[in-house]
Amino acid sequence: MKRILDVVLSVLALLLLSPLLLLIALLIRYDSPGGALFVQRRVGRHLVPFDIYKFRTMRDRPANEIDPLIEGVIDSGHARITRIGRVLRATSLDELPQLLNVLKGDMSLVGPRPVLIEQVEAVPVQYLNRFSVRPGLTGLAQVRGRRSLGWLQQLELDSQYAERASIGLDLRLMLATVYVVLTLKDIYGSTDQNWRQYRNGRCRHDVGESK
Repeated sequence: MKRILDVVLSVLALLLLSPLLLLIALLIRYDSPGGALFVQRRVGRHLVPFDIYKFRTMRDRPANEIDPLIEGVIDSGHARITRIGRVLRATSLDELPQLLNVLKGDMSLVGPRPVLIEQVEAVPVQYLNRFSVRPGLTGLAQVRGRRSLGWLQQLELDSQYAERASIGLDLRLMLATVYVVLTLKDIYGSTDQNWRQYRNGRCRHDVGESK
């Protein structure tokens, strides 16, 4: 039933939103050089990698510039974020191309957000059940705090969703997502408790233990 719901709703959304998707693509191309879509490798259900689609919100990085995405979370004021990119990020419209991922079966409308390949090593074993379900466009963590949550808080909510997943819960989370998006809540977060801080802190602890 969940897969049927995903297919039906993603097809309807793509059809209804096609004029908006085309307009966004044209605005991105007009606003800055480069393609309208950004493709990135992520990890999905059962730790299987796949390519995720997003609208491009940033300019290409100069060869001599350190990538801020490697260092931590960036905010809307960063020089690489385009004018249209700021709007897309604030409204989550940059995520709409992931409806194609839902249609392909890589993702679901509701589930834990798909993580980067390098983030997998920062997932404690007690939260690995988050990979037992398809990643989603939105999920429990997205309506409970989005990027304001620390890394372990996000994983805890992802794990809870994997244990409680149902059609009823999915429908409630979809409705809650509308409220979160319309109120522009928790778009950017702090780097204090992100996955890099957790991974680096754990690595230092492991080195200390080995000594």
